[in-house]
Amino acid sequence: MTEGMPLAGNLMRSALFVPGNRPERFAKALASGADAIIIDFEDAVAEADKPRARQHLAAFLAQYPQQRVLVRVNAAGHAEHEADLQLCHELPGIVAVLLPKAESAAQVEHVYATGKPVWPIIESALGVLALESIAATSGVARLTFGALDLALDLGFNAHSIGAVNYFDQMRFALLLHSRGNGLATPLDSVYPAFMDDEGLAAAMFRGRDLGMGGALCIHPRQVAVLHRAMTPSAEEIVRAQRIVDGAACGMSVFEVDGQMVDAPVMSRARQILALG
Repeated sequence: MTEGMPLAGNLMRSALFVPGNRPERFAKALASGADAIIIDFEDAVAEADKPRARQHLAAFLAQYPQQRVLVRVNAAGHAEHEADLQLCHELPGIVAVLLPKAESAAQVEHVYATGKPVWPIIESALGVLALESIAATSGVARLTFGALDLALDLGFNAHSIGAVNYFDQMRFALLLHSRGNGLATPLDSVYPAFMDDEGLAAAMFRGRDLGMGGALCIHPRQVAVLHRAMTPSAEEIVRAQRIVDGAACGMSVFEVDGQMVDAPVMSRARQILALG
């Protein structure tokens, strides 16, 4: 079994959820090629199974101590929240904590008391209103959002044209606050139709163009689609290489393919090559 590498500073294109009450899926998820594995204690686990989910993860990490995973705990105020946090504090194999329905800096600070970086998930109107303070809170490593829960809280159809426009605003806000606070690149929301590769790819191209570094995902088959979508095309890589090679002229501003190249264009070309 290969070792997972879900550290917040690494390339993060895909973060795959695995139900905490399905331990037989843990190894399969870690072998999926996803950049991060998130053991889910929240939505994917029935109330009666939540204590057992913690037991399953503790047993798995005891058997495979080299593995590294993230955990989505139950939301602040849930009866299992504190027990989830205690487990995250105790197990070195848990390297970050996703806080669902994050709505205040105080909630984030409480999670960070585990000693693990926090990924707040913005899923409500209160979370959106508190985004500025949440993003500036110590311990936050990366931001993301839950489109379906956010639409439910705001009372609109998550699949409407208006929702698409609103979610784009959400992506811009995440990107702005991530950049302003020196956080890792934010992740896009889950694409729920996990058998729809074409739809997922289109959604990820859109997210990539709006600055998302990748996305949360719910099925191993989504990982390869995500990675292809987040990887620059061969044409983009060739053009970026021509731009970088053009710097050999020693001029701060020069021309490649009829386009002026200056410092921002050069920086973008280097970013593309790093992702390729």
